[in-house]
Amino acid sequence: RMEGQGSYTLPTGTEYRGALRDGMFHGEGELLFPNGGTYRAVWHRGVPTQGKYIFADGLEYKDKKWHYCDGYDRRFYTEICSGLKPADISQLTNLDPPQKIPEGCYDCGDGFYNPETRVIVDYKLRFLRNA
Repeated sequence: RMEGQGSYTLPTGTEYRGALRDGMFHGEGELLFPNGGTYRAVWHRGVPTQGKYIFADGLEYKDKKWHYCDGYDRRFYTEICSGLKPADISQLTNLDPPQKIPEGCYDCGDGFYNPETRVIVDYKLRFLRNA
């Protein structure tokens, strides 16, 4: 069984780095998600007892007093940090500059969907899944 400090990659591509005990996450450790997000937590027998999620852009999730993209403030996090663009320049995603969408494809959050091939590829054009 896994014991001590180490890393473990799940079939989804999510990687755990941290303390392991008796084959389980136990102690301080973090999950690194393929989308760039990180969940840092203290684990007890594979279950997080306290932790926080940090999005790929550095935004830290808070379950109370969450002021990001709520009904009163619809700005992207990059706009909150860097300010709004001039009126004639729209920011359509949190990425600035945004991803270039290949001709005839659609952005679906984790990559591009091509309706002709019915395939979704990541932003580096590597296969993710069939639609």
